Amino acid sequence: MNHIATPAAATTSATSAAKHEKYVPFAPVKLTDRQWPNRTIEKAPVWCSVDLRDGNQALIEPMGPDRKRAMFDALLKMNFKEIEIGFPAASQTDFDFCREIIEGGKIPDGVTIQVLTQAREELIRRTFEGIKGAKRAIVHLYNSTSELQRRVVFGLDRQGIVDIAVAGTKLIKQLAAEHPETEIVLQYSPESFTGTELEFALEICEAVMETWGADAGNKVILNLPATVEMSTPNIHADQIEWFCRNMKNRDAAIISLHPHNDRGTGVAAAELGMLAGADRVEGTLFGNGERTGNVDVITLALNLLTQGVDPELRIDDINEIVRVAEYCTQLPVHPRHPYAGELVFTAFSGSHQDAINKGLKALAKSNHGTWEVPYLPIDPQDLGRSYEAVIRINSQSGKGGIAYVLEKDYGIQIPRRLQIEFSKTVQRIADETGKELAPADIHNAFKAEYLDIDAPLALIEHSTEPRGPNSGARVLNVVVSRDGVVSTLKGSGKGPIDAFLDALRQGAGIDLHVVDYREHAVGEGEDAQACAYVEVKTKDERTLFGVGMDADIVTASLRALVSAANRAVR
Repeated sequence: MNHIATPAAATTSATSAAKHEKYVPFAPVKLTDRQWPNRTIEKAPVWCSVDLRDGNQALIEPMGPDRKRAMFDALLKMNFKEIEIGFPAASQTDFDFCREIIEGGKIPDGVTIQVLTQAREELIRRTFEGIKGAKRAIVHLYNSTSELQRRVVFGLDRQGIVDIAVAGTKLIKQLAAEHPETEIVLQYSPESFTGTELEFALEICEAVMETWGADAGNKVILNLPATVEMSTPNIHADQIEWFCRNMKNRDAAIISLHPHNDRGTGVAAAELGMLAGADRVEGTLFGNGERTGNVDVITLALNLLTQGVDPELRIDDINEIVRVAEYCTQLPVHPRHPYAGELVFTAFSGSHQDAINKGLKALAKSNHGTWEVPYLPIDPQDLGRSYEAVIRINSQSGKGGIAYVLEKDYGIQIPRRLQIEFSKTVQRIADETGKELAPADIHNAFKAEYLDIDAPLALIEHSTEPRGPNSGARVLNVVVSRDGVVSTLKGSGKGPIDAFLDALRQGAGIDLHVVDYREHAVGEGEDAQACAYVEVKTKDERTLFGVGMDADIVTASLRALVSAANRAVR
């Protein structure tokens, strides 16, 4: 059969095909003798965590003092030696946290705090107020340098942008001299480096270095941020190598990378940037940051470990790091996140399980010390995880693990949003007991939360009145017990769920609206049960779940609504 496009389809196709024409390909760097492709990474970079600043400003709900302190303590435990703690001139919360850890003596010897400031006099002076009394601090100065921002945002030529950076550097140098009790390290970022002409980025960085008086004994950190990831990682590496090779005083600078992940290649860009000559990497735990995120330090560090390079960070309890990060950011770590995801060491495929099992047995027999196991690029025990293809639940477990246990052992397939809701219950129980929860504990908690609620409302029985010819409604009679008093409710609707909602509104004053409904069979054959899930919205705009089980699917659905109603009241 011939397929002939209609005029509408042809128009749509043409419009779609033309979308690419408004985008301009990123120009490659003229570097025909590039050296980075032949190099290997043999040493970890200097790590700088920006979780408390760049990561924090990207959160829906920025961290308060408790979460900031928890993140700071976690970073110290992981052996970060440089930590950007905030933007004290732009946020009172950041300023107060800066003062708290300095005045409270919370910064260990050997750890350097870093603070961010724009190249504006009042912000720089406020920044120095924030770090007063610190033994050592990196003052991170930045201004935008890209051609687009010069033209669209600032309306300045190149010299105008250089003047801003130089003036900021002079003031920091002056204030550093006025505070000899604090060793000040200057860090300069030509923001949007990836969109800045290379020769201009080098020009402004060298102007800053000259103003600061940088030399091998007084190095400036030149942070070259991929504020927006604009090219493939190989071009980013070319940019870094070109910059390093064309500097006048390479030994007077520490070249730092700050990749973002707009193209999804932030980790690759960082690795190739290190090959190209960078000494230092700024990033966040699990990549939280603006838009698609900052570069993921955990992935970078463990990539090094799998290549036999000491990452110089302590990541021997990945579950604890995930738990702290999720608490501090209020964001989940994806179950398939490299190394850290709750499912990355769990094989669901039978062939994978078999290969891992055989690989572990072969490894034990060989006793040669080199890690070689199919499907496992890293030894889970090095991260505090187990080899077992079974997720065990404790206070550090996530919703995916809870769902896995309920489905594997009890056939209960809870929807994703219910996973999120129920995981809070399990977390509370685990925190209270401080012990690992067995599958039976999880199941009992699920039943207590959703299935075994009999007050104030309980379903006794129900019946449907026959529909008349061409009737669009079903009338449902429901016998319920409410606070021990038995009564009959009546409602009408297109189906039993709709009718029961009507009955609850009219007869019990309970106003619920169904957002989503799911059901499946539990077990097989004559003994199979139906399990129904309803997600409802209450009159006061809360969203919650109810669950019902019964051999009859209609009864299971009504029980799910009763469950939701009781949970709404409770």
